[in-house]
Amino acid sequence: MDRYKKVKIYKTFLFLTILGTTSGQFAKGASFPTDDDVPMVTGEVERREDDQELQFKYHDHEEITRYLRAVSARYPALTALYSIGKSVQGRDLWVMVVSASPYEHMIGKPDVKYVANIHGNEAVGRELLLHLIQYLVTSYDTDSYIKWLLDNTRIHLMPSMNPDGFLISREGQCDTIHGRHNARRYDLNRNFPDFFKANTKQPQPETDAVKEWISKIQFVVSGSLHGGALVASYPFDNTPSAIFQSYAHTPSIAPDDDVFRHLALVYSNNHAKMSRGVSCKSGSQRFDNGITNGAAWYPLTGGMQDYNYLWHGCMEITLEISCCKYPPAHELPKYWQDNKQSLIKYLAEAHRGAHGFVMDENGNPVERASVRVKGRDVTYHTTKYGEFWRILLPGTYRLEVSGEGYLPQEVEFFVIDSHPTLLNVTLHSAKRIDGGPYYRPGPPPPRPPPAPAGIFSTITKSINSFVTNLLG
Repeated sequence: MDRYKKVKIYKTFLFLTILGTTSGQFAKGASFPTDDDVPMVTGEVERREDDQELQFKYHDHEEITRYLRAVSARYPALTALYSIGKSVQGRDLWVMVVSASPYEHMIGKPDVKYVANIHGNEAVGRELLLHLIQYLVTSYDTDSYIKWLLDNTRIHLMPSMNPDGFLISREGQCDTIHGRHNARRYDLNRNFPDFFKANTKQPQPETDAVKEWISKIQFVVSGSLHGGALVASYPFDNTPSAIFQSYAHTPSIAPDDDVFRHLALVYSNNHAKMSRGVSCKSGSQRFDNGITNGAAWYPLTGGMQDYNYLWHGCMEITLEISCCKYPPAHELPKYWQDNKQSLIKYLAEAHRGAHGFVMDENGNPVERASVRVKGRDVTYHTTKYGEFWRILLPGTYRLEVSGEGYLPQEVEFFVIDSHPTLLNVTLHSAKRIDGGPYYRPGPPPPRPPPAPAGIFSTITKSINSFVTNLLG
């Protein structure tokens, strides 16, 4: 067997491991590598691309593909490249893992992610993630903080969730919506299931791929990179309030509001300008400390950050990183310098709070055990290894843990600022009593009723469309 075939088979096997699949299984929506997907490690094109320092310019889809393949070939011990699916027009939705364990989940250590360019005309984020990749792989051997981060975290970076929209966008266009939507004219950040109101929009290939992706990997923290403002926005984006209350900019408070505010401040305070709260243009909104509750800014249905949090326990915030949605390329070095520290420090917040394992009395992991911090009405679930992560600020908490067929447990613990609290919980099998069933955890809390149909629903949709186009 020649060297190329060995490389191809090896990378194909490891590609399955990245998505958490097992033998005979494959993640729906993920593209199986072909000869074109797996370049030769010794390929002349890959060497030539990687030997050039990454330029501060806008890279089209083909250029991004070549660059990611080149980095993967040059840094096989630190990177792994995979596609979670394809856009409407058939472009790969590339993700690069940067970690000391790029091909395998590190048990007990968190997975984190950034997603950029969900709106095709908001282009700065896709370039920042390319530069973040380069910075991480080239700093691993010389920067002790980066080495610690990559040794203890798996970082998944998606430069573009909407490559089709980017294709028709134009550099220098700051306020238009041309290129915002996918090729079928759907806003991908209005296309996710919504907790508060039924989302009737047809699911798109890009959002289906992301939903499948985050169902396979338990991400702990996430950031979605946007443009058009300078602010870190946190859940909830939507609200159960009536229409007139909603458009009076009422905050919609999440159970982990204190943690979300902290995460937003970590990004804002490490950014060169964001924390000043300066408005992008005369007459536009200012944001105290450079952060905002999403619904307090403007409510929306079908957003990605609420979906991450409520469906999968991933704490995602939205990062608006440029006043101009698609600024001239010569300004990209400034955006990189403004955001570099924030991008790195934010991901490290996955190591805050409490983490541990839920096991049975025989030491076996309990998968899908419910993990709930008392007083916070949101439930997290353990991985197949029994792992859980709970980002919390310093204080004393009570953890409620339950699983089907097990007696529930309640554990008191405390969190400090300097390092995460390791918290392992043992669940004991429930006994059958008089032939009755095992203990079963109670159902999740009911969802709020959907918004009423009729004239108010029509008005809501019209205002939503107007606000979407105006604010991004």
